[in-house]
Amino acid sequence: MPTPSPTAPRTVLVTGASTGIGAACVRTLAGRGWRVFAGVRKTQDGEALAAGATGQIVPVILDVTNREQIQTVVQEISAQCGAAGLQGVVNNAGIALAGPLEFMPLEAFQKQFEVNVLGLVAVTQAVMPLIRASRGRIVLMGSNSGFMCEPFLAGYGATKHAVEAIADSLRIELRTWGIEVALIEPGAIKTPIWSKSREAAERLFDGMPPQCEELYATPITALRKMVEKVPSMAIPPERVAKAVTHALESRRPRTRYPVGLDSIGGSLLVKVVPDRLRDWIIRKVMGL
Repeated sequence: MPTPSPTAPRTVLVTGASTGIGAACVRTLAGRGWRVFAGVRKTQDGEALAAGATGQIVPVILDVTNREQIQTVVQEISAQCGAAGLQGVVNNAGIALAGPLEFMPLEAFQKQFEVNVLGLVAVTQAVMPLIRASRGRIVLMGSNSGFMCEPFLAGYGATKHAVEAIADSLRIELRTWGIEVALIEPGAIKTPIWSKSREAAERLFDGMPPQCEELYATPITALRKMVEKVPSMAIPPERVAKAVTHALESRRPRTRYPVGLDSIGGSLLVKVVPDRLRDWIIRKVMGL
């Protein structure tokens, strides 16, 4: 990555920056001297993010499913960065909705793809001229569900499998210009996504036909119990921010960054354990 002039700070765009991993990335990078454009959907979220933080944080209103907002943000970044371009983009925005695939509304399945996949692609395409100008870095937020998907997370896991494919393809496509692409694969992280996902799942279940509860009563109960336990076992989002920082700053960034023992262990499990045995292990762990 070219070394910016002393008067031109390294600049990065982080999507989904309101809370959790995104907020941790914003604060960590700003504290290391980056000028961070923090994509949030509400003005008050941006104000809360910048309050008391160290460094340059520039909140921008950005819903990754809104193409006009994406273009507006890119124009603002371009106006401020000029010929220096953009040194990095962290595609973090994402949602997770749980439920039996048999009864999950197609609208819920589609919404996850619109945010987690199409939004990621739209942002990446829009910033590419700025990334190319500085030979910057592209960081994609994947998940351990992207290589080993848990039951009742088929929609979310499908989007993260798609992100894995995008990372593999894009990494080779951009090699000619020396643009690095890194994929972050977090396991369970202490973020509001768990409470949001639980609330969203409850709303999904409420809207599903009676057969759903009749057929899936036992596994749904087990799933709810597991989700309640996850936050106590999860690791801080700053661990993910550390991986993102390495992906942006290292001379030789890794192509993949599994974060957390569950992600590291899961990646090994996929490689060495047959599918049927892995299914049995997952069922036992989840109490299914």
